[in-house]
Amino acid sequence: MILLYITIGLFILYSILILFYRSGWLELKPFSQTDHEPLINITVIIPARNEEHNIGKLLSSLEKQAYPSHLFEVIVVDDHSTDNTAAIVNSYSSVKLIRPELGSINSYKKKAIETGITAASGDLIVTTDADCIVSVNWLKTIASFKEKTNAIFIAAPVVLENESNLLQRFQALDFLVLQGITAASVQKRFHNMCNGANLAYERKAFFEVNGFAGIDHIASGDDMLLMQKIAQRFPAKVSYLLSKDVIVTTQAAKTWKEFFSQRIRWASKATNYNDIKILSTLFLVYFFNCALLALFITGFWMYSLWLDLLGLLIIKTTIELLFIYPVAKFYNKQNLIKWFSIFQPLHIVYTVIAGWLGLFGSFEWKGRRVK
Repeated sequence: MILLYITIGLFILYSILILFYRSGWLELKPFSQTDHEPLINITVIIPARNEEHNIGKLLSSLEKQAYPSHLFEVIVVDDHSTDNTAAIVNSYSSVKLIRPELGSINSYKKKAIETGITAASGDLIVTTDADCIVSVNWLKTIASFKEKTNAIFIAAPVVLENESNLLQRFQALDFLVLQGITAASVQKRFHNMCNGANLAYERKAFFEVNGFAGIDHIASGDDMLLMQKIAQRFPAKVSYLLSKDVIVTTQAAKTWKEFFSQRIRWASKATNYNDIKILSTLFLVYFFNCALLALFITGFWMYSLWLDLLGLLIIKTTIELLFIYPVAKFYNKQNLIKWFSIFQPLHIVYTVIAGWLGLFGSFEWKGRRVK
């Protein structure tokens, strides 16, 4: 019974947290770009490794930007690809291709971004990933938001492209939840979350916080750990840009192995957060899911716990739907809602496993084994 009481206690705290995120999301108002003449010089930085099947689509979408071509440059940092990535990039005359120096490092992506920023001429750094596609008004809207708010760090929405099978639908829903939490947490100034596929920050601010110094030994965190450093220096200058014009589309993992490797990589940076609010949130979510799994296992000896677990899952799903539905509506992903309750058991198990391996395991990223 002690386990049940602990689970109920965690459930109450978790429910309050989800409803808090819902209120944060509902506070956000979609941003409309202004029509005045843009003035900001932008550098788009794209770290890439073995992306021959994706990089061309991204670069083609960047060629179609509504932003004046003389006000932005595109730098692809080729992280020593072994395929035709470099040759494809070189076929775009307006794109600059550079390579970082290899050394004894654990975070190749941070090194690639740092190399790109050093070579950048723009005042505003905008990052995305090589497997993404951006809309025609992407840079124009980011620049307009920057000019209106004077934000130093801007997080923006990302959505998964593929939903053709069970794995991709599961990822798409999980990603929607993360995107909703990201927007709500930034809006509430509760804790800082973002995704490196759609970020903008001042170049000078990057150097003012000494870039990735102090976090460069961590395999992941080129987005959230940098955001954390900038937010500590400029707490009132971190904003979330909610606009359909800036949604970046990225691809879902193609296999369960690739998916788990990605999520383990994301989880691996958790212990390096120095914000007690995000640490408390992560631990609450993790231990609540552990408690739910423990209830299920203990139910083999105490069958009544399965009935208690079922009741908790029904209420948990209802509360989460109150949060996720308006998020799905913004992304035009309401069709995924019907899968939400079905994926509950899978999501609990995946959260427990990925969280554990993120702390104590290793993962493979772009053909490299990382601790």
